[in-house]
Amino acid sequence: MRRSRLAQRRMRRLHGELPRRPLNFDPGRYDMHRPQRGWHVDDYRQPLPSEPPGPPVPGGSWETARRLVQDYQYADPAIIRRIRHSGPPGPGRDMLLEARFYGLRFHLGLRVGSVVDGVVEQDGRRARVYGWNYRTLKGHLERGQMDQEVRKWLDTGEVEFHIHAFSQPSPDPNPIVRLGFRVFGRHVQVKFYRRACRRMEALTKAGLAVHRPEPREEPREELR
Repeated sequence: MRRSRLAQRRMRRLHGELPRRPLNFDPGRYDMHRPQRGWHVDDYRQPLPSEPPGPPVPGGSWETARRLVQDYQYADPAIIRRIRHSGPPGPGRDMLLEARFYGLRFHLGLRVGSVVDGVVEQDGRRARVYGWNYRTLKGHLERGQMDQEVRKWLDTGEVEFHIHAFSQPSPDPNPIVRLGFRVFGRHVQVKFYRRACRRMEALTKAGLAVHRPEPREEPREELR
């Protein structure tokens, strides 16, 4: 749906205010891979169409999924969608999301923490990885960080989408919203992660179907 000019101006204003907002938690205080009291640690991995071993195939599964991760396309717009941003993900860049929560809409500010784009080694295996994370700003319904990446294991050709999140409800919103989020927010949160994985798989397959070159037809010899 096309937004009115008034709504567009409001979104520009909200996005313009984000650089003045601080994070609503201190990332340096926590080990985001270890459960801690009051915090959720979520980790989801979604297999995507594989490729031959070695570097990513041009136009293949990894490159297709990389574009989806960069553009935040895996997020289900029925739950949350990006409405304004400062360009491709880069450290320190801000994003404004619109979340839909039981008939209500909330505008949420986020800041990109870091980006990874290269070959990494894990447990003796090498993988081509692209990904980034965002962190919540003051006024967000949650506190924490979410990492999203697409990885291709170079030895086997396996491609996967990975979400890792460290979060808890934020004390910032008003008491009624805070209570509602504590009661229903966890359900919506888990639904978002699961739908993101399914959507990522579906969009990657659809992208491959559109861009996959047609098999070349060999010329037929004429019968004499």
